[in-house]
Amino acid sequence: MTVNHEKRVFVAGATGAIGKRLCKLLVSDGWHVIGSTRHENKRELLTSLGVQPVIVDVFDDVALRSALVEMRAEYIIHQLTDLPPALDPQLMPAARARNAHLREAGTRNLIAAAMAAGCRRMVVQSIAFAYAPGVMPYEESSALDMQSADPAMLQTVRAVNSMEQQVLNAPFAGVVLRYGRLYGPGTGFDHATGRAPLHVDAAAHAARQALSKGRGIYNIAEEDGTVTCIRAQSELGWSAAFRIS
Repeated sequence: MTVNHEKRVFVAGATGAIGKRLCKLLVSDGWHVIGSTRHENKRELLTSLGVQPVIVDVFDDVALRSALVEMRAEYIIHQLTDLPPALDPQLMPAARARNAHLREAGTRNLIAAAMAAGCRRMVVQSIAFAYAPGVMPYEESSALDMQSADPAMLQTVRAVNSMEQQVLNAPFAGVVLRYGRLYGPGTGFDHATGRAPLHVDAAAHAARQALSKGRGIYNIAEEDGTVTCIRAQSELGWSAAFRIS
């Protein structure tokens, strides 16, 4: 069978809450989806989704580069996170440090591998709750909280800023999706919690849309007065009401 290389996409973090929902959408759209995971025992899960599995750690820069070059991945979606189930408060301090390292060093490795593979577009998962206190709703141009007095928040915001700037300054089309607080299947939260909530299906829908549209930063959350998502709605054709049937 001849594969249309224009329809090949590499999903980093394909077995995560968003990744699994996203892969279903991309497969149904006719994409040849290559999904990564660090864990061999998740190979079968990816296969069952119609995804070509790749077992690779983003911190293994040599293996990552080899995988992306071999797959000729011109489209890449960065959905990598390292957080505990339901954001368990007891596990969050250590997880926050791991996640920050992933956003900085992991993203650096992914971009280097993407460049070697001839990447044309990368979509990356960011957050919509890193803005500095100010007038709401926050727009994409609003300042991030780079001077936060909270050490944990400061660690997160600095890592987010590093990740975003790496992607936006790379030599390919970069799209940053600032997601709200996730709920829905696989997230550990059945219902919306906190400000700027976002259903996991709507998050996946945003990445799906950004694969072929837009460039730059987009807020992705339900409209509750925290952030404005007008840009995503108009440029990406995104809707917070989207659900996988």
